[in-house]
Amino acid sequence: MILIEQIRAARGLLGWSQTDLAGKAGLSLPTIKRMEREAGGLAVSEDAKERVRAALEKAGVEFIAENGGGAGVRMRKRGKK
Repeated sequence: MILIEQIRAARGLLGWSQTDLAGKAGLSLPTIKRMEREAGGLAVSEDAKERVRAALEKAGVEFIAENGGGAGVRMRKRGKK
């Protein structure tokens, strides 16, 4: 499960607004706002959360699991050409 803070951080890395994320994930802006506002996104379906995760990962974001230093995000390394 991704955290609200990870979604916000991922948007920041990409320079995306909530509107941008909604469009890329195929969701409504109110859904994204609810997801980022409410603890754990409880009022949002698992499908919506997965669509957000997929859109962010497609854009190059990697989600880092809790590993003693806290959960986070980073940009995926680009392969050498």
